[in-house]
Amino acid sequence: MSTKIPLILTSLLLLTSLSIVGADNEIVVLKIDNIVDPIVAEYICKGVDYANKIEAEAIIIQIDTPGGLDLSMREIIKKIQSSSVPVIAFVYPKGARASSAGSFIVISCDIAAMAPGTNIGAAHPVSIEGKAVSEKIVNDAAAYIRSLAKVTGRNETLAESFVRESTSITAEEALKFGIIEIIAEDYPSLLKKLDGMRVKDIVIKTSNAKIIKINMNIKEKFLHRISNPNIAYILFIAGIYGIIFELANPGAILPGVVGGICILLSFLSFQMLSITSVGIALIIFGIILFIADIKTPTHGILTVGGAISLFLGSIMLIDIEKTKFIKISLKVILPTILFTIAFLIFIVGLTIRVHRKKPITGKEGIIGSIGEVKEDLDLEGVVLIKGELWKAKSMKKIEKGKKVKVVDVQDLTLIVEEV
Repeated sequence: MSTKIPLILTSLLLLTSLSIVGADNEIVVLKIDNIVDPIVAEYICKGVDYANKIEAEAIIIQIDTPGGLDLSMREIIKKIQSSSVPVIAFVYPKGARASSAGSFIVISCDIAAMAPGTNIGAAHPVSIEGKAVSEKIVNDAAAYIRSLAKVTGRNETLAESFVRESTSITAEEALKFGIIEIIAEDYPSLLKKLDGMRVKDIVIKTSNAKIIKINMNIKEKFLHRISNPNIAYILFIAGIYGIIFELANPGAILPGVVGGICILLSFLSFQMLSITSVGIALIIFGIILFIADIKTPTHGILTVGGAISLFLGSIMLIDIEKTKFIKISLKVILPTILFTIAFLIFIVGLTIRVHRKKPITGKEGIIGSIGEVKEDLDLEGVVLIKGELWKAKSMKKIEKGKKVKVVDVQDLTLIVEEV
C-alpha cells in the first residue's frame, strides 16, 4: 500500500506536467484602426494589462493608422515598454500604413512586422493648415523617435528621418534598413516566423498558439468614431445648422433637437482632443453673426463676416503644440464653409421674402383689396371683398355693381373709393 501512493502521486505529477507542456500558448491580438486617440489608448492599455495578467505568450498589435494624438501615442508606448509580455507590431493587411504616430508605436515594440504592400513613416509634424511647425516641436518628435529606435535596436538615423524629412518606406525597405524584423503575408506566416524568437530573455513559442482577439466594445467603437477630429467638426457644424434652422422656423422642434444632440456629441469629442479657446470663440462668434443676419437681415454682410470667423476658428481649433500628428483636413473645412454660406444665403433669402410679402390677414391684409358694391353707397353701404360682405363708407355716392378699393379700416368698417 505504501509503495502504491508514491506511484500514484508520481503519475499525477507526470500527467500534469504533460498537460502543461501540451497546452496552447495564448497570444492576445489588439487592433489600432484609424486615428490614435484617447479611446484607442485606453483600449490598448487594457489589452496589454490583460495579456500580462494571464501571462500570455505574446501580444500582437495590428496597425493601420494615419496618425493621431501625441499624448495618446505616448500613453500606448509607455504601456508597451512596461509590458513583461513581448509586444509585436504588425502593419496589416495589405494596403495598411503606420504613419505619423503609428510609426512611433511600431518602432517602440519588441518585434516589428509588416505585410507586403504596406508602408511606414511620414511622421513630420504639421499644422492644421498643413504648414511647417516650430523647430521645437520637430526636435522634440525627432529626439523621441530616435530614443525609441535606440532602445529597440533599430535604425536611429532612418527613424529620425521619418520626422525631419517625412520619409516613408515600404515593408521591404523597412526590413532591409533595420526598421522591422519580419515581413509576413498573414497571421499564420507571422506566427511561424515568430516561433523561437527571443525577446526580453523569453523565447516566443507560437506553435499550436491560441489566438485571443480583443475588440473594442460598442461604446468604445462609437466614441472612437466621433473622436475623429473631422467627424467631430462635422457634428459641430451640423448642430449649428439645426439650431439656425430652428431659430429661423420657430416651432419646427426636430431641427433644434437634432442640432442640440450633434453639438453635445461634438463637445464630447472635443474633450478628447486639445481644443484652443481662440478657435472655439471664433466659431461661436461666427454662429452669432449667422443668427443675427437671420433675425435682422443685412443682405448677407453678417453672413460673410460669420463665414470668415468660422473659417479662422476651424483652422485654429486644434492645438498643434499638443497634438503634433492630428488635424482637421482642409478638404473637410473648405466644403463645410462653402456649404454653410450657401445654407445661410438660402435661409436669409427666405427671411427677406417673408418680410417683404404682403400680409393676407388683419387690417394690413385687406387694405388695397378690390371689391364690388352690393348696395348703393350713399356715404354708407355694403361691399363684397374677398367673398365677404363688409359695411363700407365712402366720401361720395357709388352705384351698385361698381368696383371699389379699400383704402382704410375703421372699427370693422371699410373706407373705400371707386376704382
